[in-house]
Amino acid sequence: MRGIRRPRPFWYEPVSLHRTLRARRGTVIKAARQTKIPFHLVERHQRGSFLDETYRRYCRYVGAVVLRLGGRRAEVDDLVQDVFVEAARGIGDLRAPEAVKGWLATIAVRLVRHRLRWRRLRRFLGMDQGADYTGLADRAASPLDKLLLRSVYAVLDELPVDDRMAFSLHLIEGETVERIAELCGCSLATAKRRVARAQRIIEEKLGDG
Repeated sequence: MRGIRRPRPFWYEPVSLHRTLRARRGTVIKAARQTKIPFHLVERHQRGSFLDETYRRYCRYVGAVVLRLGGRRAEVDDLVQDVFVEAARGIGDLRAPEAVKGWLATIAVRLVRHRLRWRRLRRFLGMDQGADYTGLADRAASPLDKLLLRSVYAVLDELPVDDRMAFSLHLIEGETVERIAELCGCSLATAKRRVARAQRIIEEKLGDG
């Protein structure tokens, strides 16, 4: 989809995950160099170094994902921290360090989905006034593209959360339906139905159908 900012975020300065997690959930011990043995066999005290490096390498990627899926810059910092806090808690279950990017994406999708459900509840209770999505567009985007992007996200806000996530992962993130099924914990057929249903509604709402 034209006009959507791809992973080029610059709002998030890389900082030590050690400091971030200490502020949120106590001290994560910094330690030794990385090792080549299977990660689930790495000693607990060695994992702090890997987590720090993971944060420095992927915090901007995670920030870009949660921004495009959720659409609200004001929520990015909290969601990025939540993703890495959860990653720290489950790091012992990671079987291969090279799988860390996909693992972080899975956590990010789950947390954004929870945030969207909470947001819908707030809107139902009259506590959420929506957001201006114009700022999501690339600076080089035309005024028409910016308007289209804002309109798409406004329609996404009205969709069931699962349909929204499937559509966003497919059309915005460029994920395959197989990967969507994996990220969302559903069958391939369900992922296809969610994408198709969301796309149909968006086309109808925007007058393209």
